[in-house]
Amino acid sequence: MSDTALKSLPGVVFVTGTDTGVGKTIVCAALAGALSAVGRTVAYYKPIQAGLDDGGGDADRVRWLAGIDDVHEGIRLPYPMAPLASAERAGMTLPSLDAHVTAIRRLAAGHDHTLVEGAGGVLVGLGEQGQTLADIARATGAGAHVVGTIVVCRAALGTLNHTELTVEALGRRGIPLLGLVIGSWPDAPTEVDLSNRRYLSRQLVPFLGALPEQAGELDPYDFRAAASGWLGWGRRDVDLIVHEP
Repeated sequence: MSDTALKSLPGVVFVTGTDTGVGKTIVCAALAGALSAVGRTVAYYKPIQAGLDDGGGDADRVRWLAGIDDVHEGIRLPYPMAPLASAERAGMTLPSLDAHVTAIRRLAAGHDHTLVEGAGGVLVGLGEQGQTLADIARATGAGAHVVGTIVVCRAALGTLNHTELTVEALGRRGIPLLGLVIGSWPDAPTEVDLSNRRYLSRQLVPFLGALPEQAGELDPYDFRAAASGWLGWGRRDVDLIVHEP
């Protein structure tokens, strides 16, 4: 991704996925590292962290790989389950929609870019009233706040339907879509992988690139050096849209 393309990203970028485990966190880290490398200030926000990996959450991994310190969580839940189920099991109350929007806008006011990573897919419930990442994006983007969404998808069989459903869900809610990223491109892609990538790169939605398999296992210095090269800017310019409620 060129410096100009990076700097043209909106102030708030929501990173969602077609499913859990598709590579959202590593894509966030790559974006944060690439933006920092061109002199942009970056914050990261995870509305719900459900479960920990080796004692740390997604925010900790973004901090390590991207080298940014301004990382935040709305709430940290102990069990690796859907947020509502994890909170119920732990006897904890999830933050409200307004709490998330307030936190995101506060971060956006002090940074060039704020990356917001969802939990699972875009319609996973993140609050007691059933609010989703899509709801948070809509509320954050109301008025003069410019937002955009990146969808992280798989390369393997089944990804086309999951990706189309996610894109459709965002479109029906009037949420701006910046493009698609394959979160983990295999070292030895199958014919299915190659076919899916060709299909995804030919859609109206820009195809922004693919991160190599095991990118998150790289040394942070090597990760940051490679990050911008993994992310292209698709085949057309991205229109930054302000959502009006």
